[in-house]
Amino acid sequence: MVLRPGMLLSLCVLWTGTACAEEPGDPYNVLLIISDDLTATALGCYGNQVCKTPHIDGLAARSTLFSRAYCQATVCAPSRASMLFGYYPVASKATGRTSGRPEVGPDRDSWPQYFRKHGYQSARVSKVFHMGVPTDIAPGRDGEDDPASWDEAFNSPGPESKAAGTGETLQDNPGGVKKHVAGGNRFVVVEADGNDLVHSDGKTAQKAVELLEQYGAGKKPFFLAVGFVRPHVPLVAPRKYFDPYDAQKMVLPPKIPGDRDDIPNNPGNRRTSMSLQMDIGQQKKLIRGYYASVSFVDTLTGQLLQALDATGQRERTIVIFTSDHGYHLGEHDMWSKVSLHEESARVPLIVSVPGKAPAVCDSLVELLDLYPTTSKLCGLQIPANVQGKDISGMLDNPQSEVRDAVLCSGKGRLLRTRQWALLDYGKTGELYDMKNDPQQYTNLFHDAAHAEQLAAMRKQLAAKLQAVSNNDLQ
Repeated sequence: MVLRPGMLLSLCVLWTGTACAEEPGDPYNVLLIISDDLTATALGCYGNQVCKTPHIDGLAARSTLFSRAYCQATVCAPSRASMLFGYYPVASKATGRTSGRPEVGPDRDSWPQYFRKHGYQSARVSKVFHMGVPTDIAPGRDGEDDPASWDEAFNSPGPESKAAGTGETLQDNPGGVKKHVAGGNRFVVVEADGNDLVHSDGKTAQKAVELLEQYGAGKKPFFLAVGFVRPHVPLVAPRKYFDPYDAQKMVLPPKIPGDRDDIPNNPGNRRTSMSLQMDIGQQKKLIRGYYASVSFVDTLTGQLLQALDATGQRERTIVIFTSDHGYHLGEHDMWSKVSLHEESARVPLIVSVPGKAPAVCDSLVELLDLYPTTSKLCGLQIPANVQGKDISGMLDNPQSEVRDAVLCSGKGRLLRTRQWALLDYGKTGELYDMKNDPQQYTNLFHDAAHAEQLAAMRKQLAAKLQAVSNNDLQ
C-alpha cells in the first residue's frame, strides 16, 4: 500500500487516539492567510481589472476558487470566532468584541488548538483572532487572542496612521479643509515613506517567512495562521503601492437614482457617502488607497508562497487565502462592512491542496466549513460539535453541493440560497432575486407578487436558526 499525505496520521489516530511522529511529507501542513476587510471584488481572480494582485491570482490559478463563500458575521470579532471555533455566532451569542472562548468554555477546541493537540506545531502571526485596528496593532498587543490555540504567537506593531508620508483624512472632511491625518479607525489614506518593514504587515510577512524556514527543517507538521491587517482602515501602505493607481481614473460603482429608496435605514446600512461626508473626489481617493493596500497584501502573500517553494514545502501544504468578511466600496453608495448585502457578506476563499486540479466552485460554502474540511484532509476525525460542513469533496468535484443555504449575522440575519437573498431585520428586511438581480437593486420584500417566496424564506431562516441553537445540523 502506498501511503498518501494524511493516511499515516489517520491510522495513528485510529490506533492510539493521538497523532504520531512522522517523516516530513506526511501529513499535510496548513497555511492559513487571512486578510482584514477584503472584498472579493478587489481581486483580479474574482474579476477586478484594475487592482493589481498577481500573487493571489497565481495562487487561485492552481487552487479551487470559491465564488460563493460567505462569512458568518459581517464584523471582525464574531466572524473570526465563528471560523476558528467552528460555530455560528448566533449559537454562542458571540457578537461584538470577543475571541469566542468565553462562549465555548475551556473544553472546546479551536481549529488550531485541535491540530495542536494532534501533533501539529501551531503558530499565529498578527491578527487571527480579533485585534483592534489600530488600537491593538499599533502597540503590538494580543487583542482578544486565544493563547490555548498556539505553541507560538507573534504580534507585529506598526505606525498605522502615524506613519511618515503623505496622508489625508477622507471622511467628515468636506472639501478636504482639514489637513491633518485623523487617528483611530477612520477613512484615512497614507502614502508612507520607507519600505514594507516599517509597517505591521511587512513585519508579519517577515516573521511568517522565518517560521516557514524554521518549520521546513523540522519533522512536525505545522498549522501556521498569518493575519494581515490591510486593507482595514486606516489605508496605510508604502508609497510604491499607490503609484500604479491614479485617483482620477478610479471608477466608482454606478450611482443609480433611487437605489437606496427601498433599503431600510438601519445601523447596518448607515455608512453612506452622505453620512461620511465624502464627495466624489474623496470616494475615488478611498478606492485608490484600498487598492494600494490590497496590492501591499498581495506582495506579502507572494513572499509567503515563495518561502513555501524555497523550503520545499509547497507540495505538502494546504494553503488557504480568505478574509473575515467583505467590504462595500461605494455599491448602493455604501462603504465599509456591517451590512448584510452581498459585498459585505461574501468573502474571497481560495483553497490549494497538493495534487488537486485547479477549479472554480460556484457552490455555497461558509468560512466555518474550513475547520472540518482541513481536519478531513489531514486525516483527523472531524470534531462532533463543530457546526461547519466538510467541503473537501468540492475539491475533486466542484459541481457538488453540501448546502442549500448559508447563514450570516450582522445587524440582522442573512439567509442566502442560490437564487434568493433574505436580509431579515425583524419587522423590516430586504429580499433579492439573485438570479435576475445579482447587484441587489430591487428589494422585493414588500412586493405582493413575492409574498409567498418571502414567507418561505422566513420559514427556512427560522428553521435554520432553531437548528443552529439546538446544534442539530445533520
